[in-house]
Amino acid sequence: MEKIQVLEEEKERIDKYLSEKIDCSRAYIQKLFEQNLVLVNDSPVKASYKVVKDDLITILGDLEEEILLEPENIPLNIVYEDEDVILIDKPSGMVVHPGSGNFKHTLVNALLYYTKNLSDCNGEARPGIVHRIDKDTSGLILVAKNNQAHALLADDFAHKRVKRKYIALVKGVLKHNHITIDAPIGRDANNRKKMAVTEIHSKNAVTHVTVLKRYRDYTLVECELETGRTHQIRVHLAYIGYPIYNDPVYNNRPATSFGQFLHSSEIEFISPINKKTLHFTSPLPAEFSDFLDNLE
Repeated sequence: MEKIQVLEEEKERIDKYLSEKIDCSRAYIQKLFEQNLVLVNDSPVKASYKVVKDDLITILGDLEEEILLEPENIPLNIVYEDEDVILIDKPSGMVVHPGSGNFKHTLVNALLYYTKNLSDCNGEARPGIVHRIDKDTSGLILVAKNNQAHALLADDFAHKRVKRKYIALVKGVLKHNHITIDAPIGRDANNRKKMAVTEIHSKNAVTHVTVLKRYRDYTLVECELETGRTHQIRVHLAYIGYPIYNDPVYNNRPATSFGQFLHSSEIEFISPINKKTLHFTSPLPAEFSDFLDNLE
């Protein structure tokens, strides 16, 4: 059994919502509805039900692959911690939570070893996880230690009170110093594992891009998120013709195991404990900075 609290005003079909939240096939999700194994606020619903904020979704059936959350003694680079939150500088290559073939060595496994105080608003498989960054994206990620803090932070994310900036190296030389990319993002119709700019079943997405430095064949940029869609920066930069360097999914070129050169470099949020505005930065990982040095 798994429980998922709807923290944003989604107003979309529950089958589509679950396909983005749990690591199961669409066919399996459909079977759950056929067997009345999906409840909203303790009542069975159809796949066409549209979720709204504060709905509590309960999945009574077992997921396709049983996820056993095991604590693992994996070192964490903790930038900040108080009674409510933990701010972690995640290395490239670390998956945030177990699922879809990645059941060990995730950030969640490390968190479970480090502390028993984690929120469970996003279900048993995602303790503490308020927002995510991709496996091969390095940098700052915020974790909630209790449900009250989780709800407050989720609301801040939903209402754009959390400010995030990323550093990316793109292939090609951007001509303009500042670009705003306003293009809706949804699932790629030809590949469900990818996202794409599309008008079909999409959500609005806005990314502000500022050029930091130009090289002969590359551009170093800072990206500020106005929304937080899956793969947003990677999709938007590829959409305008400047894919992130070493991105194996959206660059369509061979890539090293380090993955895309995308780093969550800066975050500003309101502390749930004292309501003070907190601001943190993270330096580029060594492989990223060394590559830049060689471009000089």
